[in-house]
Amino acid sequence: MGIFFLNTLFYTFVPPFKIYRCLKQIRFIGFQSILLIFLTGGFSGMVLGFQGFYSLSRFGSDAFLGPMVGLALIKELGPVIAALMVTGRAGSAIAAEIGIMRISEQIDALELMGLNPYRYLVVPNLFAAMICLPLLTALFDVVGIFGGYLIGGELLGVGAGTYFGEMAHYVEMKDVLEGIYKSFSFGVIIAWVCCFKGYYSGIYTGFGSEGVSKATTQAVVLSSVLILVWDYFMTSVLF
Repeated sequence: MGIFFLNTLFYTFVPPFKIYRCLKQIRFIGFQSILLIFLTGGFSGMVLGFQGFYSLSRFGSDAFLGPMVGLALIKELGPVIAALMVTGRAGSAIAAEIGIMRISEQIDALELMGLNPYRYLVVPNLFAAMICLPLLTALFDVVGIFGGYLIGGELLGVGAGTYFGEMAHYVEMKDVLEGIYKSFSFGVIIAWVCCFKGYYSGIYTGFGSEGVSKATTQAVVLSSVLILVWDYFMTSVLF
């Protein structure tokens, strides 16, 4: 997997670049995931608004609901949940698509035609994931914050000035950058693992539809676990 990742990085910066393939994958990974991010982000923020209000009100600190929701989403929940959603929706499809190309010998045909499979299949997914994950995470955070306000402000009585004013005092740019760095690295993990599992599906999981299904399952599970493990190390070591 390490050699696969190094080869992918090498061809990422070596022309010719497959611009059309990159734009197509940006549309697939990013644009087509917006509705899913809206739903999960909104309801995550609403749950945080409920739980946070009743937890903080026990200590007379319900005025700090805004900072709690904002920091929880921006630093942790936004990057992690958005990455897990993209893994389940786009990562599984990427692994299955490349896996089917492997067992149907389409990748071998690309090599015979003189096309580099890394440049044609893997690099566009890596490039698109690195661009789309931070943007989707930002969208998740914004929708989640307003979802928290919808519950805490409109339903439970925390004023808009209190909710957003306290958030402006306690949420700093370094917190936002932490979430962006995490989501960027999660995009690399998703593209790397899912492309690897699909690319070598015939070797490690067997040929045929059963091999592709196993490769797709392994890609989603391994990506999800690595996202959570890497999130811990980034939080404890880097931040």
